[in-house]
Amino acid sequence: MQYDVCVVGAGPVGAALACRLASGGVRVAVIDRAGLPPMEHPDFDGRAYAIAASSKRLLEAARVWQSLPLPSGPIEGIRVSDGKLGRPASPLFLHFDHREIGEPFGWMTEARSLRVALNAALHAAPLVDLFAPAEASVARTSDAARIDTSTGASLQARLVVAAEGRGSPLRTQAGIAVTRFSYRQTGIVCAVTHEHPHHRLALEHFLPGGPFAQLPMAPSEAGEHLSALVWTEREPQASRLAALGEADFTRELQRRLGQHLGAIRPVGRRWTYKLGALHAHRYVDTRLALVGDAAHGIHPIAGQGLNLGFRDVMALSELVIAAVAEGTDPGAPDLLARYQARRRPDNLAMLAATDMLDRLFSTDNPALRLARDIGIGAVHRMPRMKRAFMTRAMGLA
Repeated sequence: MQYDVCVVGAGPVGAALACRLASGGVRVAVIDRAGLPPMEHPDFDGRAYAIAASSKRLLEAARVWQSLPLPSGPIEGIRVSDGKLGRPASPLFLHFDHREIGEPFGWMTEARSLRVALNAALHAAPLVDLFAPAEASVARTSDAARIDTSTGASLQARLVVAAEGRGSPLRTQAGIAVTRFSYRQTGIVCAVTHEHPHHRLALEHFLPGGPFAQLPMAPSEAGEHLSALVWTEREPQASRLAALGEADFTRELQRRLGQHLGAIRPVGRRWTYKLGALHAHRYVDTRLALVGDAAHGIHPIAGQGLNLGFRDVMALSELVIAAVAEGTDPGAPDLLARYQARRRPDNLAMLAATDMLDRLFSTDNPALRLARDIGIGAVHRMPRMKRAFMTRAMGLA
């Protein structure tokens, strides 16, 4: 079976890439270890994605956004503050208002909703063939790639895309070196219902143990007033907090969130993730491109991880769709070099920025606290700089 592209890994980035390529006339094979049922409707589990404005446009072009079974909640304001547990937040803050840009900064989309829409789009796309659940064995040459699946199917593609996540076997097979480092922090992810409406406002509150983010979600069966929380703490404090009983856990959440949303109640599951950064030294090899977490991973402090993966999808799909339309090779070395040149600088810049922010804000050093509070207050009074930050976070710069 002949394909233009074989995508290995059908997480949000890999699946979005396959859908976008197919919508542009590219014949795609998708291989994933897990099954991808088209009509799955899982229960609310507390996880959600912050989808930037540019990522929403990608999902629309890939014919995925229109199929979301649940509403997404717009982020129309972002408030950044600094503080210390048990004390009022600093009076110096940074506020972003979507009216300065003309559209929401992004959309909070439940993880289950995006998964259902991606699965449905993959099954509906006539140019996509799914092999899932299946394992892939890949042999690449200068002419093509041969892919043998554990289901017995043998495929040939002109380009293989590694979208298998941070532990990418295809990246390892290609001998691509990776730089990794740990933040010695854990992210606790959950959702809460709250007494008062959030007014579509997101909060990023910096505490010595790490950032605490409240992200406004659309109403669902879990509650009318609903928010996702991403709570970063140093290890092993995070393990202790994540293991607390419901009442104690809620009390610790309320201490960090404050009282502006009234009484809160956790809903869904609690999820914990050890935080670290990763960056591949190359994004390409013979007939191979890395996307998403296979190429890079950053601190979640700015909520940009998945959106960087979607930006990889935008860049690679644009190049591949054009090549197929022109009858040229979508796996040619010059095309892959252009993809890497487009994406590595952006991803490295975001890695450096999020690393710097975490080191600057996840500390209780009095001198650093004073400097960052002054910096937050100063940026709040600089419209051009604020606009630059907003467009960058939205993926429009």
